[in-house]
Formats: sequence, structure tokens, C-alpha cells
Amino acid sequence: MLFACSASIVQAQVTGGRFAMEFLRMPNSPHISALGGISIANPESDISFALQNPALMRPGLHNQLGLNYNSYYAGIKVMNLNYGYNVEKLKTAFVFGIQYLNYGSFEQTDNIGNQFGTFKASDYAIILGASRQYKERWRYGASLKWANSSLFDKRASAILADIGISYHDTANLITVGVVAKNIGFMVRKYNPSNPSEPLPFDLQIGISKRFKHLPLRLMATAHHLYEWDIRYNNPADVETTSLFGSQDTSGANKSYFVDKLFRHLNFAAELTLGKRLTVIAGYNHLRRGELSIKDKPALAGFSFGASIYLNKFQIHYARSYYHVAGPYNEFGLNFAMNKLFNVGKTGEKINWNADYADWQ
Repeated sequence: MLFACSASIVQAQVTGGRFAMEFLRMPNSPHISALGGISIANPESDISFALQNPALMRPGLHNQLGLNYNSYYAGIKVMNLNYGYNVEKLKTAFVFGIQYLNYGSFEQTDNIGNQFGTFKASDYAIILGASRQYKERWRYGASLKWANSSLFDKRASAILADIGISYHDTANLITVGVVAKNIGFMVRKYNPSNPSEPLPFDLQIGISKRFKHLPLRLMATAHHLYEWDIRYNNPADVETTSLFGSQDTSGANKSYFVDKLFRHLNFAAELTLGKRLTVIAGYNHLRRGELSIKDKPALAGFSFGASIYLNKFQIHYARSYYHVAGPYNEFGLNFAMNKLFNVGKTGEKINWNADYADWQ
């Protein structure tokens, strides 16, 4: 019996949970979720991409409003608002966004279970961005964020920025995007006595390619480019096999080069059926590596979705698999405000009804 006793040596680190304002990494629409949670080089006419990479904001997204409100795991409520407006006089396209998470109500207790009422927790960010054209195929843009977190009796705030560029080749149907996300600093710390918490900075490069004679777009995004090894150091890789401490380190001594490489990559595809319907699939290897169960990975890391493009609005749906516990379903709507509402002479003065080519 003594020799059969075993224990594990835990040496685990994960990419999530090390930063404040982690909610800023969450996808801001069902369309983004269906593509694996990241998409910085997708030229489709969806305003949510302008908050993935501010350089994707352009006149063609003028007056488009995106809304989605969904129930996340454990009853968490997620809301996103995305809106774009082009100001012709300034030759600048602006994007505005709100990201909000309501974690619900919790019972306040002490360490022996005495109840003292309830409290709520939430996170939100307000985003304002702008982009401009450079020569024929380039755009550059930046967005400024105010992020706030409220957790029981602790509150924190931060100012952050995203800076991005995009290159769109209409002849070869190639789009490239580069963006540095969440550059900033804490304005208010959770605990004033402690050093400022790190923020979820990321450096991403993405590319998308649509085929001329096939209604298919393929996409790849590289993320966490500032750090090579973001692999979860699984404690199962190092085990103590007896009471005297002998170890099986065969798993721990592996380099895991391929796994480390693919944890930086997100793959996605969009297939257009007819003129109105697009089906979507994505794969996030980092998500699969961190959230799947070794003996039952199921579809963790995969995501699927569909988009319907109509004259005045768009319908987006996503089904994302984070864990074997169950998928996350999302719905969202995008509206062409200039086609839905006519604001008369005032609209003429502010170019409310303007209709711009999507990519020039």
C-alpha cells in the first residue's frame, strides 16, 4: 500500500488570470466568436471588426450599429454595442463601442458561513477609435478605452489604447492586419497598497485570403507575439510515482515545440452560400490547450456560426466550445441606421444618409 501511494508535483501556469481587466480579451460580437475569438484582418462589412483592429474602421461602415446581449456561463450577462460613423470633412472614420459584463448577485458571507446580505460584480469598457486612409491600400487607426471593474468592495479603473494598421489588396483579395492591444496603465488599483496590476497587452498579426473563383475566405491570426512560451505547464507531465519521490519526467522534459507554436495561432474560414448567407468555422488552439480535459477534449477550442446579410440589417450567430461542460451560444444584430431611419434636413447636414463604397 505504501509503495502504491502517489502524488503530483504542481508546476502550473496559465495565460489567463494573470492580468487585470481580462474581460477586454473577450470577443465583442457573435461574428468574432464564431471565428475563434480573434479576427484583426477580416474585411467583411461588420462593424465589430473595427473594435478588433481600429484600422478596419472605414467609410463603408458608416452609420452601422451592432448590438448583442447574451447569457454567458453561470448566468453571466454579456452586452456589446458597436457603432461607426464617417466624417467626410475630417477624412476620418470613427468607431464607438461599449463592452459590459454583469456577473450577477452574490451572497456575502464570512469564513464560517454567516450571511451579511448580497453584493454585485461587473466590468465594463467604453471605447472610442478613429482611422484614416494612407495611400491606396493602407489604413491606420487607434482607439482609446476606459475600463472599469467592480468586484465586491474593490474597484479598479484603467486607460488603455489599441493601435493598428491594415493593408487591403482588392485585386488579390488579401487583407493583412497588425495591432497592439491594451497598451495602458491603471488609474485606480484594486488595492492601493499594492503595485499596479498588469494589463492584458497583446501583439497580433493576421491575414485573410478570399479566392476569386471560390466563395471561401481563409484566415489566420498570430497572437501573444511578445512571449514565446504560453503553454500551460500541466502538472500531469511531472508525477511522483512512489513514496520515495521517484519521478516520471518523460512528459516534462519534452520541448512541445509544435504545441507552443500553435498556441499562438487562431484559424478560421468563411464560406458564402449565395449572396446572403455565410457559414463560419474557427479553431483556437490556446483555448483547447487550456480548457479541454485530457481524457475527453471533445470540441473544446472549436467554434461555428452563420451570418445573414440583408439590405437593412445583419443577423449573426455563434456556437463556441470552451469546455466539455457545454457550448456558448450567441446572437447579434447589425443595423444600417441610415437605411432604417430618415432624420430629414439634419441628416443631410451630417451626411447621415451617405452611402460609401466598402473598400475603395
